[in-house]
Amino acid sequence: MRDFVIALQFLTRLPLPTVAADEAAFVRSMRWFPAAGLVVGLVVLVAAWLGLQLDPWSGALAALAAWVGVTGALHLDGLADLADASGALHKGRDRLRAVLADPHVGSFGVVAIAMQLLAKLVLLHAVLAGGVWWTLLFLPAAARLGPLVWSWWLPPLHEGLASRFRSAIRPADLILWSVLLAFAAAIAAPALIAAPLLIAAWGWRVRRLLGGISGDGHGAGIELVETGLLLAFAIAPHLA
Repeated sequence: MRDFVIALQFLTRLPLPTVAADEAAFVRSMRWFPAAGLVVGLVVLVAAWLGLQLDPWSGALAALAAWVGVTGALHLDGLADLADASGALHKGRDRLRAVLADPHVGSFGVVAIAMQLLAKLVLLHAVLAGGVWWTLLFLPAAARLGPLVWSWWLPPLHEGLASRFRSAIRPADLILWSVLLAFAAAIAAPALIAAPLLIAAWGWRVRRLLGGISGDGHGAGIELVETGLLLAFAIAPHLA
């Protein structure tokens, strides 16, 4: 349970009791990222329901505000850094990594954040208008399976957050969360079957772009997988 609370402290801005965490406990907390995603999903779901009392656009805006607020825009920062670094790729891999290490946000990063928020807002509206708003509960959890897969699959880009988490992931963790994801897809949200494809696609992309995974790669991946899943959720009712 302590590792779960540590994961919540890292991934959210929820008021939680102070829990002392040594290096080993912090690293192990990554195994609980999908569970922390369920808490994020619950916050988003409640906000969406409250906004829906007015109309779907209000629900979408409330859900998006809650999503950004509960995560503290943690993953948007990684998306911005990756966008800026990608913009420097034409100058070589060394320049890309230098930009990635720069804490400032450039024009590519600003545009990426703006487009990401707009995409989420529009797709949230589509999901809420489609009458399957309650499936939002599972979406952040599915996206947070990504860091477990990428840490196990990809080499760390440098010494840092990603390299610290790499040693914590066991095949049993991947199997357990994959089975739970499949169960959720079978009984509640079939569109969740898109999650493994999106997670694999981002892993392939970041390996080609950077050669490995970093904290920014994890953050950007979570954001993009969430958006891809929102698109799948929005499309699914039209395929039924």
